[in-house]
Amino acid sequence: MSLIPATILTGFLGSGKTTLLKRVLSESHGQKIAVIENEFGEENIDTDILVTETEEQIIQMSNGCVCCTIREDLRTTLAELAAKRRKGELDFERVVIETTGLADPGPVAQTFFMDDEVAESYVLDSILTLVDAKHAQTQLDERQEARRQVGFADQIFISKTDLVDAASVDALKHRLKHMNPRAPQHQVHFGEVPIASVFDLRGFNLNAKLDIDPDFLSEGHGHDHHHDHDHEHGEDCDHPHHHHHDDDVKSFVFRTDKALSPTKLEDFLGAIVQVYGPKMLRYKGVLWLKGSERKVIFQGVHQLMGSDLGPKWAPGEAKVSKMVFIGIDLPKDILLQGLEGCLA
Repeated sequence: MSLIPATILTGFLGSGKTTLLKRVLSESHGQKIAVIENEFGEENIDTDILVTETEEQIIQMSNGCVCCTIREDLRTTLAELAAKRRKGELDFERVVIETTGLADPGPVAQTFFMDDEVAESYVLDSILTLVDAKHAQTQLDERQEARRQVGFADQIFISKTDLVDAASVDALKHRLKHMNPRAPQHQVHFGEVPIASVFDLRGFNLNAKLDIDPDFLSEGHGHDHHHDHDHEHGEDCDHPHHHHHDDDVKSFVFRTDKALSPTKLEDFLGAIVQVYGPKMLRYKGVLWLKGSERKVIFQGVHQLMGSDLGPKWAPGEAKVSKMVFIGIDLPKDILLQGLEGCLA
């Protein structure tokens, strides 16, 4: 049986997660989706959709979706859903897990790497973060959880943009881009996100292309991020607020056209993850390793790292390694120096 794609939905309070889930659970989109809701949510889906008084934790919806509230841990719930699906008791094609507004999506994402039983049945498709445009700047200033949610995202949906002016939306997008250059941003009205832009994003899959906006990499020819500062001051006139935000969640890119030594790299990344793992939100790379004719793709969340062999380098294709790191106050210089030291 093929793996069941899972999507983690996270986001600021009031950003429209509930609206989005209601749509998933009631709209006739023709997909059978199991929604796992964290019961400690501050805004539970209304009881008119969910009859929470029943003992039954798994409820079948009229459009074929399944909704299930977690009272124990996520692992157990995922394992139980997969088992019922194997036995033919439940029919669903994918899973959406909602984390509460203040949660760190890290541990939820880690479940998919860490636990063999979960990894045998599910593939983490992507992490979606909903950002409420009206309150975003304040929430990002005041709450690290909000900044972490942005750092984790594969896809960012900005809601409530109709409540603020265009310049504020622009400044917000700019700020989010600095924190997380690899997540595309979309403006959405309430939780009205087209289902197609929510699923099968393969944001978390180890695919061979590193999806970072090419402009982001070419600004400083991608070496690393020294161009940040020129770029900020050059734009003072359009973004008066922009340079005040020195967020602790930041990203940087390492890029080299020399082959990397597999053993040196493994030792270095292993050491870094031991020391800085809790501060490393997401990292991902497409690598040219000496002695391998295939691309090597790696990625991780916190301390957990996975790698995969990608396709062969095409004849004539320029061989480069490209990595992006998103984390909280990561020591960029130490990491870049260390990676330079991993060249074969």
